[in-house]
Amino acid sequence: MLERYSGATRVYFILGHPIAQVKAPAGMTRFFEEHGRDAICVPIDVPPADFEAFVAAAAALLNVDGFAITIPHKFAAARVCATMSERTRLLTSCNIMRRNRDGTWHGDMLDGVGSVGAMRANGCTIEGKRALLVGAGGAGSAIGLALLDAGASELAVHDADPARRDALIARLRERHGEKVVTGSADPKGFAVVANATPAGMASSDSLPLDVERLDAGAFVSDVITVPEVTPLLQAARERGCGTSTGVEMFLAARRSMYDFWFEGA
Repeated sequence: MLERYSGATRVYFILGHPIAQVKAPAGMTRFFEEHGRDAICVPIDVPPADFEAFVAAAAALLNVDGFAITIPHKFAAARVCATMSERTRLLTSCNIMRRNRDGTWHGDMLDGVGSVGAMRANGCTIEGKRALLVGAGGAGSAIGLALLDAGASELAVHDADPARRDALIARLRERHGEKVVTGSADPKGFAVVANATPAGMASSDSLPLDVERLDAGAFVSDVITVPEVTPLLQAARERGCGTSTGVEMFLAARRSMYDFWFEGA
C-alpha cells in the first residue's frame, strides 16, 4: 500500500479525539492508491482545546492538502473554514476540508451522503417515509438533512440535550419547514430509524432507543464503526429489520470524499 510513499506523497489528516477507534486511514489510503494517487491519510489525535491552533499550523505544511474530521471537531471545523458548501453553512458543521488556492480552507459535510447511500445500498426506501433521528450532533445534523433531502415525509429529532435538539430542528426547518418535529426514544411508527449517537461503542452503553418498539419492517442505521454490528443493529436484525452499519456508511461516503479532495466536487 505504501510502495510509492516518499517526500512527494500528498498528506491528508483525519482529525479526532480520541482517534484510535477510527478505521478510515487505511481504507482511504488504499482508495487513493487504487485511483493512482500518491497520497496518504494520517490519523491525528487533537484535543478540542488545540483544534484551531493545529489547523492554523497545518496551513504552513505545504504537503498537507486536506482534512477529514471526526468527533468531536465537526462544529469547530466549520468555524475555521473561510469558504464552505451550502450544507455546511446550514448545519454549521463540517467533516471534510480542502486547501483553497490562497491557503485557507474550504469545508463540506458528507456524513449524510454516506449514511443515505449505505441505507439505499441495503434496500432502504426513504421517499415518503417517516424517519426518526437519534442524535443531533455533527453527524446527526448531516444525516437528518440528507434524509429530508432524499424525500422523507417527516423527520423526528431526538437528543439527550434538548437545546442541541431544538437548534437542529430550527436549522432544518429553514429548508424543510414543518416536516421537522420533536422526537423521542420511541421508534414506533417510523419506517426509517437512524442512530447518530456514540451509544454502542462501549459494551456498557445503554441502547439509544427502545428496540422493543421497533416496527418489524423498519430500517435501522448506525454511525458506529467499532463494533460494526452494534447492539442496536443486532437487536434490530433479530426483530426482522433491515440495517446499515457505520462501516458501510464510510464506504458509501469514500467516493464523495475522494471527489471533494481531488476533483473539487
